[in-house]
Amino acid sequence: MRDFIRPAIAVAAIAVLASFGAISFPASTLAQAPAKQAAPTPPPAPEPLKQIALTDKQIESLIAAQKEMDAVTDKLPEGAQDKPDPKLQAQLEGIAKKNGFADFNEYGNVYDNVSMVMTGIDPKTKAFTQPPEMLKKQIAAVTADPKIPAKDKKAILDEMNAAIKTTTNVQFPDNIALVTKYYDKLGPLLQDDQ
Repeated sequence: MRDFIRPAIAVAAIAVLASFGAISFPASTLAQAPAKQAAPTPPPAPEPLKQIALTDKQIESLIAAQKEMDAVTDKLPEGAQDKPDPKLQAQLEGIAKKNGFADFNEYGNVYDNVSMVMTGIDPKTKAFTQPPEMLKKQIAAVTADPKIPAKDKKAILDEMNAAIKTTTNVQFPDNIALVTKYYDKLGPLLQDDQ
């Protein structure tokens, strides 16, 4: 399910992990291009998340489908999202339909909306912070963390500052209460996808 995580959400998760020293970034991964080389072409802007008002049924269907979906997506080789295997794609469509979704795209949209809310929920207090505010807090944490090497910190902050420009608030406040209600069931399922 890694292909469903939006760049801003992924950057936020990386920032949180980096700020706690849970991950390290190899210098080669974050190295900047030498000044003499032409600047690389930036990747296309991510498609904005289509926010929807979630329902209990959608979240229950997501929970029911998740383990089966993970079993199929775990078979995908890294980078296979660009050229999905038609057989595996058909399996994903079938799982989505079996669990009450119109198709795999609807499943993905529900997953994305739930993930967006989940990233703003504090696991201990269950308090919610809107994604832009959460990202600002994470930027402050990364900025203040002396354990992150300066070169890595700059790359992380550059990504986070770019992400904050496209990160939006949750448009449907009822989604927050609904996802919080199912948080304990959703948490382990979505963490496995990270």
